[in-house]
Amino acid sequence: MRIDILCKPDCGGRCSQTLSNVREALDEMGVKAEVHLYRDGRKLIDHRVYVTPALLLDDDLRVAGRVPDVSEIKSLVFEKSRYRRRYKEAV
Repeated sequence: MRIDILCKPDCGGRCSQTLSNVREALDEMGVKAEVHLYRDGRKLIDHRVYVTPALLLDDDLRVAGRVPDVSEIKSLVFEKSRYRRRYKEAV
């Protein structure tokens, strides 16, 4: 799984809070994923994101313009069928 967080170059605490929430959710679920934080205006344009921070799961835009909490991130990861199966096996 690949998780991208898109931010404006001058974005501050909201992006770092999103990154920490994503890492906390993945640690709680025991899911391994690539997490990338991009502070690039071109990346925002490529994904048609106009408000930041934005959260993309496997190149699908899931959240934009606000900081998602840990439980919401867990539910977004859980929506992916392959991770739902793995999570049930682990619990």
